[in-house]
Amino acid sequence: MSEAWDPAAFKARVDEVLHRFVAREADLLAQVDPALDPVAVQVEAAVAAGKRLRAAFCYWGWRAAGQPDSDALVRAAGALELVHAAAVVHDDLVDDSPLRHGRPTAHVALRAAVPRHPRASEAARSLAMLAGDLLMSLAGQLFVTSGLPAAYLGRARPLWALLARELIAGECLEILHTGAVPDTDASLKVIRYKTAKYTVEQPLLIGAALAGAPARLSEGFTAYGLPLGEAFQLRDDLLGLFGDPERTGKANGDDLRGHRPTALLAETWRLAGPGERERLRALMGPDGPAGDPTGEHGALDEVRELMVRLKAPDRVEEMIAARVGEALGVLGTLDVPPAGAAALTALAHSAAVRPS
Repeated sequence: MSEAWDPAAFKARVDEVLHRFVAREADLLAQVDPALDPVAVQVEAAVAAGKRLRAAFCYWGWRAAGQPDSDALVRAAGALELVHAAAVVHDDLVDDSPLRHGRPTAHVALRAAVPRHPRASEAARSLAMLAGDLLMSLAGQLFVTSGLPAAYLGRARPLWALLARELIAGECLEILHTGAVPDTDASLKVIRYKTAKYTVEQPLLIGAALAGAPARLSEGFTAYGLPLGEAFQLRDDLLGLFGDPERTGKANGDDLRGHRPTALLAETWRLAGPGERERLRALMGPDGPAGDPTGEHGALDEVRELMVRLKAPDRVEEMIAARVGEALGVLGTLDVPPAGAAALTALAHSAAVRPS
Protein backbone atom coordinates (compact mmCIF):
# COMPACT_ATOMS: atom_id res chain seq x y z
CA MET A 1 0.00 0.00 0.00
CA SER A 2 1.26 3.50 -0.84
CA GLU A 3 2.52 5.69 1.97
CA ALA A 4 -0.06 8.30 0.93
CA TRP A 5 -3.37 7.87 2.77
CA ASP A 6 -6.10 6.74 0.37
CA PRO A 7 -9.33 6.43 2.41
CA ALA A 8 -11.32 4.89 -0.45
CA ALA A 9 -8.72 2.19 -1.10
CA PHE A 10 -8.49 1.39 2.60
CA LYS A 11 -12.27 1.21 2.94
CA ALA A 12 -12.38 -1.21 0.00
CA ARG A 13 -9.86 -3.47 1.73
CA VAL A 14 -11.84 -3.49 4.96
CA ASP A 15 -15.13 -4.00 3.12
CA GLU A 16 -13.71 -7.05 1.34
CA VAL A 17 -12.55 -8.57 4.63
CA LEU A 18 -15.86 -7.93 6.38
CA HIS A 19 -18.17 -8.98 3.59
CA ARG A 20 -16.32 -12.24 2.95
CA PHE A 21 -16.00 -13.14 6.63
CA VAL A 22 -19.57 -12.25 7.60
CA ALA A 23 -21.10 -13.88 4.49
CA ARG A 24 -19.42 -17.14 5.43
CA GLU A 25 -20.60 -16.91 9.04
CA ALA A 26 -24.14 -15.97 7.95
CA ASP A 27 -24.21 -19.02 5.66
CA LEU A 28 -23.13 -21.25 8.53
CA LEU A 29 -25.90 -19.81 10.69
CA ALA A 30 -28.53 -20.37 8.01
CA GLN A 31 -27.34 -23.95 7.50
CA VAL A 32 -28.59 -24.78 10.99
CA ASP A 33 -32.17 -24.26 9.81
CA PRO A 34 -33.75 -22.39 6.88
CA ALA A 35 -35.90 -20.45 9.37
CA LEU A 36 -32.72 -18.59 10.37
CA ASP A 37 -32.34 -17.03 6.92
CA PRO A 38 -33.87 -13.64 7.94
CA VAL A 39 -31.51 -13.38 10.90
CA ALA A 40 -28.54 -14.24 8.70
CA VAL A 41 -29.64 -11.55 6.24
CA GLN A 42 -29.66 -8.94 9.02
CA VAL A 43 -26.22 -10.01 10.24
CA GLU A 44 -24.88 -9.36 6.74
CA ALA A 45 -26.86 -6.12 6.40
CA ALA A 46 -25.28 -4.81 9.61
CA VAL A 47 -21.87 -4.64 7.92
CA ALA A 48 -23.01 -3.67 4.43
CA ALA A 49 -22.22 0.02 4.85
CA GLY A 50 -20.00 2.23 6.97
CA LYS A 51 -17.18 4.75 6.90
CA ARG A 52 -14.72 2.25 8.46
CA LEU A 53 -13.29 4.97 10.68
CA ARG A 54 -12.63 2.61 13.56
CA ALA A 55 -10.63 0.28 11.37
CA ALA A 56 -8.74 3.28 9.97
CA PHE A 57 -7.78 4.56 13.43
CA CYS A 58 -6.60 1.07 14.42
CA TYR A 59 -4.56 0.81 11.22
CA TRP A 60 -2.88 4.16 11.81
CA GLY A 61 -2.26 3.35 15.46
CA TRP A 62 -0.21 0.47 14.08
CA ARG A 63 1.47 2.41 11.27
CA ALA A 64 2.24 5.45 13.44
CA ALA A 65 4.18 3.12 15.74
CA GLY A 66 6.48 2.34 12.83
CA GLN A 67 4.96 -0.91 11.58
CA PRO A 68 4.52 -1.60 7.84
CA ASP A 69 1.30 -2.18 5.95
CA SER A 70 -0.16 -5.60 6.75
CA ASP A 71 -3.16 -7.55 5.47
CA ALA A 72 -3.33 -9.35 8.82
CA LEU A 73 -3.54 -5.99 10.59
CA VAL A 74 -6.35 -4.91 8.25
CA ARG A 75 -8.25 -8.03 9.28
CA ALA A 76 -7.68 -7.27 12.96
CA ALA A 77 -8.74 -3.67 12.42
CA GLY A 78 -11.84 -4.87 10.59
CA ALA A 79 -12.89 -6.67 13.77
CA LEU A 80 -13.53 -3.25 15.31
CA GLU A 81 -16.13 -2.62 12.61
CA LEU A 82 -17.97 -5.73 13.81
CA VAL A 83 -17.97 -4.26 17.32
CA HIS A 84 -19.50 -1.15 15.79
CA ALA A 85 -22.07 -3.20 13.84
CA ALA A 86 -23.10 -4.97 17.04
CA ALA A 87 -23.33 -1.66 18.90
CA VAL A 88 -25.48 -0.17 16.13
CA VAL A 89 -27.94 -3.08 16.17
CA HIS A 90 -28.23 -2.86 19.95
CA ASP A 91 -28.39 0.95 19.95
CA ASP A 92 -31.18 0.98 17.36
CA LEU A 93 -33.01 -1.54 19.48
CA VAL A 94 -32.62 0.48 22.69
CA ASP A 95 -33.63 3.71 20.91
CA ASP A 96 -36.38 2.04 18.85
CA SER A 97 -34.94 3.73 15.76
CA PRO A 98 -36.75 2.86 12.52
CA LEU A 99 -33.99 3.62 9.99
CA ARG A 100 -30.25 3.17 9.59
CA HIS A 101 -28.40 3.94 6.33
CA GLY A 102 -31.80 4.58 4.78
CA ARG A 103 -32.99 1.01 5.46
CA PRO A 104 -35.24 -0.46 8.17
CA THR A 105 -33.27 -1.29 11.29
CA ALA A 106 -32.83 -4.95 12.24
CA HIS A 107 -35.65 -5.09 14.78
CA VAL A 108 -38.04 -3.50 12.26
CA ALA A 109 -36.98 -5.68 9.32
CA LEU A 110 -37.25 -8.87 11.39
CA ARG A 111 -40.95 -8.37 12.08
CA ALA A 112 -41.56 -9.99 8.69
CA ALA A 113 -39.86 -13.15 9.99
CA VAL A 114 -42.41 -13.71 12.77
CA PRO A 115 -45.82 -12.90 11.22
CA ARG A 116 -47.65 -15.53 13.27
CA HIS A 117 -45.90 -14.93 16.57
CA PRO A 118 -48.40 -13.80 19.25
CA ARG A 119 -46.04 -10.99 20.24
CA ALA A 120 -44.42 -10.29 16.89
CA SER A 121 -42.84 -6.95 17.78
CA GLU A 122 -41.21 -8.31 20.93
CA ALA A 123 -40.04 -11.41 19.06
CA ALA A 124 -38.45 -9.30 16.32
CA ARG A 125 -36.66 -7.22 18.95
CA SER A 126 -35.35 -10.40 20.57
CA LEU A 127 -34.07 -11.66 17.21
CA ALA A 128 -32.29 -8.34 16.63
CA MET A 129 -30.70 -8.49 20.08
CA LEU A 130 -29.36 -11.96 19.33
CA ALA A 131 -28.07 -10.85 15.92
CA GLY A 132 -26.16 -8.06 17.68
CA ASP A 133 -24.77 -10.56 20.17
CA LEU A 134 -23.55 -12.74 17.30
CA LEU A 135 -21.83 -9.77 15.65
CA MET A 136 -19.96 -9.01 18.87
CA SER A 137 -18.86 -12.63 19.09
CA LEU A 138 -17.73 -12.55 15.46
CA ALA A 139 -15.63 -9.47 16.21
CA GLY A 140 -13.53 -11.45 18.65
CA GLN A 141 -13.31 -14.36 16.24
CA LEU A 142 -12.06 -12.19 13.36
CA PHE A 143 -9.53 -10.51 15.64
CA VAL A 144 -7.93 -13.70 16.94
CA THR A 145 -7.88 -15.34 13.48
CA SER A 146 -6.50 -12.23 11.76
CA GLY A 147 -3.12 -13.84 11.14
CA LEU A 148 -1.13 -11.61 13.48
CA PRO A 149 1.30 -13.40 15.81
CA ALA A 150 -0.17 -14.59 19.11
CA ALA A 151 2.26 -12.40 21.05
CA TYR A 152 0.96 -9.31 19.24
CA LEU A 153 -2.66 -10.26 19.90
CA GLY A 154 -1.85 -10.90 23.55
CA ARG A 155 -0.63 -7.32 23.98
CA ALA A 156 -3.98 -5.97 22.79
CA ARG A 157 -6.35 -8.47 24.39
CA PRO A 158 -6.87 -6.53 27.67
CA LEU A 159 -7.98 -3.52 25.65
CA TRP A 160 -10.87 -5.50 24.19
CA ALA A 161 -12.34 -6.05 27.65
CA LEU A 162 -11.91 -2.35 28.40
CA LEU A 163 -13.53 -1.36 25.11
CA ALA A 164 -16.60 -3.53 25.80
CA ARG A 165 -16.96 -2.35 29.39
CA GLU A 166 -16.75 1.33 28.48
CA LEU A 167 -19.11 0.99 25.51
CA ILE A 168 -21.74 -0.73 27.66
CA ALA A 169 -21.23 1.85 30.40
CA GLY A 170 -21.94 4.63 27.91
CA GLU A 171 -25.08 2.94 26.59
CA CYS A 172 -26.31 2.41 30.16
CA LEU A 173 -25.58 6.02 31.09
CA GLU A 174 -27.59 7.24 28.12
CA ILE A 175 -30.58 5.17 29.25
CA LEU A 176 -30.20 6.30 32.85
CA HIS A 177 -30.01 9.99 31.87
CA THR A 178 -32.83 9.89 29.32
CA GLY A 179 -35.71 12.06 30.44
CA ALA A 180 -33.67 13.80 33.15
CA VAL A 181 -33.15 17.56 33.25
CA PRO A 182 -30.69 18.25 30.41
CA ASP A 183 -27.14 18.72 31.65
CA THR A 184 -24.14 19.35 29.40
CA ASP A 185 -21.58 17.66 31.65
CA ALA A 186 -23.72 14.52 31.90
CA SER A 187 -24.24 14.54 28.13
CA LEU A 188 -20.52 14.84 27.47
CA LYS A 189 -19.84 11.91 29.78
CA VAL A 190 -22.33 9.79 27.82
CA ILE A 191 -20.62 10.87 24.59
CA ARG A 192 -17.19 9.99 25.93
CA TYR A 193 -18.09 6.46 26.97
CA LYS A 194 -20.76 5.59 24.40
CA THR A 195 -18.90 6.83 21.32
CA ALA A 196 -15.58 8.68 21.72
CA LYS A 197 -13.62 5.86 23.29
CA TYR A 198 -14.61 3.02 20.99
CA THR A 199 -14.65 5.16 17.85
CA VAL A 200 -11.22 6.79 18.10
CA GLU A 201 -9.24 6.24 21.32
CA GLN A 202 -9.54 2.47 21.72
CA PRO A 203 -8.94 1.62 18.03
CA LEU A 204 -5.77 3.73 18.15
CA LEU A 205 -4.64 2.09 21.39
CA ILE A 206 -5.36 -1.40 20.04
CA GLY A 207 -3.36 -0.67 16.90
CA ALA A 208 -0.53 0.72 19.01
CA ALA A 209 -0.60 -2.27 21.37
CA LEU A 210 -0.49 -4.70 18.45
CA ALA A 211 2.53 -2.79 17.16
CA GLY A 212 4.31 -2.83 20.52
CA ALA A 213 4.27 0.97 20.74
CA PRO A 214 5.87 2.68 23.76
CA ALA A 215 3.61 3.97 26.54
CA ARG A 216 4.40 7.56 25.58
CA LEU A 217 2.79 7.13 22.17
CA SER A 218 -0.27 5.41 23.63
CA GLU A 219 -0.71 8.28 26.08
CA GLY A 220 -0.54 10.68 23.15
CA PHE A 221 -3.17 8.66 21.28
CA THR A 222 -5.51 9.00 24.26
CA ALA A 223 -4.95 12.76 24.38
CA TYR A 224 -5.65 12.97 20.63
CA GLY A 225 -8.45 10.39 20.50
CA LEU A 226 -10.77 11.43 23.30
CA PRO A 227 -11.49 15.00 22.17
CA LEU A 228 -11.73 13.87 18.55
CA GLY A 229 -14.16 11.11 19.46
CA GLU A 230 -16.29 13.63 21.32
CA ALA A 231 -16.23 15.92 18.28
CA PHE A 232 -17.42 12.99 16.15
CA GLN A 233 -20.47 12.41 18.34
CA LEU A 234 -21.24 16.11 18.73
CA ARG A 235 -21.36 16.29 14.92
CA ASP A 236 -23.67 13.27 14.94
CA ASP A 237 -25.99 15.06 17.38
CA LEU A 238 -26.20 18.07 15.07
CA LEU A 239 -26.80 15.90 12.02
CA GLY A 240 -29.50 14.00 13.89
CA LEU A 241 -31.66 17.12 14.02
CA PHE A 242 -30.32 19.47 11.35
CA GLY A 243 -28.85 17.01 8.83
CA ASP A 244 -30.39 15.85 5.58
CA PRO A 245 -32.12 12.47 6.16
CA GLU A 246 -31.33 11.54 2.57
CA ARG A 247 -27.64 11.73 3.47
CA THR A 248 -27.68 10.60 7.10
CA GLY A 249 -29.95 7.64 6.37
CA LYS A 250 -31.73 8.16 9.70
CA ALA A 251 -35.08 9.60 10.69
CA ASN A 252 -34.67 13.29 11.49
CA GLY A 253 -35.54 14.16 15.08
CA ASP A 254 -35.03 10.69 16.56
CA ASP A 255 -32.95 12.09 19.43
CA LEU A 256 -35.67 14.54 20.39
CA ARG A 257 -38.44 11.98 20.14
CA GLY A 258 -36.43 9.64 22.33
CA HIS A 259 -35.57 12.40 24.85
CA ARG A 260 -31.92 11.40 24.54
CA PRO A 261 -29.40 13.37 26.62
CA THR A 262 -27.54 15.05 23.76
CA ALA A 263 -25.22 17.99 24.29
CA LEU A 264 -27.29 19.93 21.74
CA LEU A 265 -30.41 19.63 23.89
CA ALA A 266 -28.42 20.31 27.07
CA GLU A 267 -26.93 23.50 25.61
CA THR A 268 -30.38 24.59 24.44
CA TRP A 269 -31.69 24.09 27.97
CA ARG A 270 -28.74 25.96 29.50
CA LEU A 271 -29.23 28.96 27.21
CA ALA A 272 -33.02 29.04 27.48
CA GLY A 273 -34.95 31.39 29.72
CA PRO A 274 -37.86 30.29 31.95
CA GLY A 275 -40.48 30.77 29.23
CA GLU A 276 -38.42 28.93 26.65
CA ARG A 277 -37.79 26.05 29.03
CA GLU A 278 -41.51 25.81 29.70
CA ARG A 279 -42.17 25.62 25.97
CA LEU A 280 -39.53 22.91 25.59
CA ARG A 281 -41.21 20.92 28.36
CA ALA A 282 -44.55 21.24 26.59
CA LEU A 283 -43.13 20.20 23.23
CA MET A 284 -40.98 17.35 24.50
CA GLY A 285 -42.98 15.96 27.38
CA PRO A 286 -44.43 12.45 27.07
CA ASP A 287 -47.68 13.93 25.77
CA GLY A 288 -46.04 16.65 23.70
CA PRO A 289 -45.93 16.45 19.89
CA ALA A 290 -42.11 16.37 19.71
CA GLY A 291 -41.95 13.63 22.34
CA ASP A 292 -44.38 11.41 20.46
CA PRO A 293 -42.86 9.31 17.66
CA THR A 294 -46.04 9.99 15.68
CA GLY A 295 -46.10 13.69 16.62
CA GLU A 296 -46.49 16.64 14.30
CA HIS A 297 -43.53 17.58 12.13
CA GLY A 298 -44.20 21.22 13.02
CA ALA A 299 -43.29 20.57 16.65
CA LEU A 300 -39.82 19.43 15.65
CA ASP A 301 -39.49 22.53 13.49
CA GLU A 302 -40.41 24.67 16.49
CA VAL A 303 -37.75 23.01 18.64
CA ARG A 304 -35.19 23.51 15.87
CA GLU A 305 -36.17 27.17 15.54
CA LEU A 306 -35.80 27.66 19.29
CA MET A 307 -32.37 26.04 19.23
CA VAL A 308 -31.24 28.27 16.38
CA ARG A 309 -32.60 31.38 18.08
CA LEU A 310 -30.66 30.52 21.23
CA LYS A 311 -27.56 29.75 19.12
CA ALA A 312 -27.26 26.26 20.63
CA PRO A 313 -26.07 24.74 17.31
CA ASP A 314 -23.40 27.46 17.12
CA ARG A 315 -22.28 26.55 20.62
CA VAL A 316 -22.00 22.87 19.65
CA GLU A 317 -20.02 23.86 16.54
CA GLU A 318 -17.64 25.74 18.84
CA MET A 319 -17.31 22.63 21.01
CA ILE A 320 -16.49 20.56 17.93
CA ALA A 321 -13.91 23.04 16.66
CA ALA A 322 -12.24 23.27 20.08
CA ARG A 323 -11.96 19.49 20.35
CA VAL A 324 -10.59 19.06 16.83
CA GLY A 325 -8.08 21.82 17.57
CA GLU A 326 -7.07 20.08 20.80
CA ALA A 327 -6.62 16.75 19.02
CA LEU A 328 -4.53 18.25 16.21
CA GLY A 329 -2.45 20.17 18.74
CA VAL A 330 -1.60 16.90 20.49
CA LEU A 331 -0.86 15.21 17.17
CA GLY A 332 1.73 17.88 16.43
CA THR A 333 3.67 16.84 19.52
CA LEU A 334 3.76 13.11 18.76
CA ASP A 335 6.81 11.41 17.28
CA VAL A 336 5.09 9.64 14.37
CA PRO A 337 6.13 9.17 10.73
CA PRO A 338 4.98 11.87 8.30
CA ALA A 339 2.53 9.48 6.62
CA GLY A 340 0.94 8.74 10.00
CA ALA A 341 0.67 12.41 10.92
CA ALA A 342 -0.90 13.21 7.55
CA ALA A 343 -3.40 10.35 7.81
CA LEU A 344 -4.41 11.16 11.39
CA THR A 345 -4.86 14.81 10.42
CA ALA A 346 -7.10 13.82 7.51
CA LEU A 347 -9.05 11.42 9.72
CA ALA A 348 -9.61 14.15 12.30
CA HIS A 349 -11.25 16.36 9.69
CA SER A 350 -13.31 13.55 8.13
CA ALA A 351 -14.59 12.48 11.57
CA ALA A 352 -15.69 15.94 12.65
CA VAL A 353 -16.66 17.65 9.38
CA ARG A 354 -19.06 15.41 7.46
CA PRO A 355 -22.59 15.43 6.02
CA SER A 356 -23.59 12.01 7.37
